[in-house]
Amino acid sequence: MKELRYQLDLLKAMNQKLSTKERMYHIICDTVSGAFLYYSFDKNEATTLGKWHEFFDFEIREARDITKIFDAVEEEYVLPLREAFFPEKKSRDSAMSDCRLKDSRIWLHFSIQIIYNENGRPTDKIVSIDNITKYKAQNEELMYMAYYDGLTGLYNRNYFVRLLGEFLRRAEEEDNIVSLLIIDIDDFRKVNDGLGIVVGDELVQLFGSFLKEFSEENIIVCHMNSDVYCMAIYNPVGNRSVEHIHKKIQQRTKDAFRLSGGQELKITVSVGVAEYPEAAQNALELINCAEIVMFKGKALGKNRIQYFNTPILEDFLQSVEIETKLKEATFNKSFELNFQPQFYAGNRKLRGVEALIRWQDKPGHFISPAVFIPLAEKNGTIIPIGSWVVEESIRQYAKWREQYGVDFVISINISAMQYRKDDFVDELIKILNKYQVDPSLVELEITESILIDDFNTVSEKLRILKDYGIKISLDDFGTGFSSLSYLKKLPIDTLKIDKSFIDTVLSDSTTRIITESIINMVKSLGFESIAEGVEEEQQYRYLHAIGCDTIQGYLLGRPQSSEQIDKLLQNML
Repeated sequence: MKELRYQLDLLKAMNQKLSTKERMYHIICDTVSGAFLYYSFDKNEATTLGKWHEFFDFEIREARDITKIFDAVEEEYVLPLREAFFPEKKSRDSAMSDCRLKDSRIWLHFSIQIIYNENGRPTDKIVSIDNITKYKAQNEELMYMAYYDGLTGLYNRNYFVRLLGEFLRRAEEEDNIVSLLIIDIDDFRKVNDGLGIVVGDELVQLFGSFLKEFSEENIIVCHMNSDVYCMAIYNPVGNRSVEHIHKKIQQRTKDAFRLSGGQELKITVSVGVAEYPEAAQNALELINCAEIVMFKGKALGKNRIQYFNTPILEDFLQSVEIETKLKEATFNKSFELNFQPQFYAGNRKLRGVEALIRWQDKPGHFISPAVFIPLAEKNGTIIPIGSWVVEESIRQYAKWREQYGVDFVISINISAMQYRKDDFVDELIKILNKYQVDPSLVELEITESILIDDFNTVSEKLRILKDYGIKISLDDFGTGFSSLSYLKKLPIDTLKIDKSFIDTVLSDSTTRIITESIINMVKSLGFESIAEGVEEEQQYRYLHAIGCDTIQGYLLGRPQSSEQIDKLLQNML
């Protein structure tokens, strides 16, 4: 009897111990964030633990109940999860699968572990289930940042280049074509400066959303930067042809984009197109070629499509080379001045000389100002170049005045950027004082482009110069933007008739009428007239007969070095 009681007490103690351990296991499982499923192959029994009911509204009691889990996840994940759930069918120890629950944003990670006995027969299955929704969201955000542009939702530059590279490899294998379009909003800076960056960003988003509509398997679109987009088209035919897509873009931009603030903005775009394999052999070179021709299209008037060809690339590379040399020449002041004489039409006596900059990039090879001055205006070197021209012209003029004592005018060309500098007038007066040159003998030549931005500010600065006694000459009259009404408001002394009029003044009656009208108008306003580009004696005689005051051109004097002007001045003594 005592032995039986002992055995009962022992069993009771063991059961209590097991209950304590079971309770401990349940507490541990309940404290973790996931859930567990235990399945016994021998008993065909299943037990769920942990946060099971946070994920599922059913219990698993035996093997056939496991199908309830498959019914709870989205359809696309059922097969991968089913395969992972039974690793014992392939004699594997473990498997894993991620899936999303139906009608929910919850992502679950299933980790399945199988325990085998010494005979290799499965005895137990433990399924660990973790909530990975937060991790998935973070991962998706990182993936989005890696592949997409945050402003427009289009592909970003880096991922686009990668996809474009895949397009090119595929095109090489299939002997096909890839068209690359660079699309740039014209005058976008005016939107940012005039309406603000927020409005500019919204416009970029709206236009980007429109371009996104073209995206498909064989068309990829990205936001490169600011107001620049890039589109790659594999096998551009039919509705995927460049011409068709450009037509759609043109149709859309005819209508204004309506912003959230109520503003309506109309835009135009410039498009550059380069094709693989004609233009380039890799992604970056193809993008570069399309960008080059896009800028070429902008230079030709904007709101147009420009296709790549070899001469455009050669011109661009030459411009880049010249621009690099120009920066070096500006730093070293590797320029020289020529001076073209101006003569009074009545007696052919010297009226003055115009200072003209010359640049040799290598011995015996001159680069035309028509080539390097626009580049200098574009990259900002025109400011130091213009300052050098002003000081060097006045220095040389002071030397002539001291040596020969002859009164004549020194004319100096002033760029719009140079003129707009706040300290331009002060710097000019400082140089005149430095070399002790009479301001009344200095003439500044300005073009009509100076008048575009702010006529009132420009004319006020001209009046200040006039008050100092400096002469003002309006250059290239008739080829720019100003109206005749400007002339009566500007404090100018001289008006230069452009060479384009002089070239045809003898052969074209319309040109003669315009030229005579200009000269009569100039006389009525009390200005002096100078005709540029006079190369023939007949031109000179005609201009003299209709009352032109001064002649400048190859007929009476080509641009000359300072040494040659020395000889001209010596002959006047």
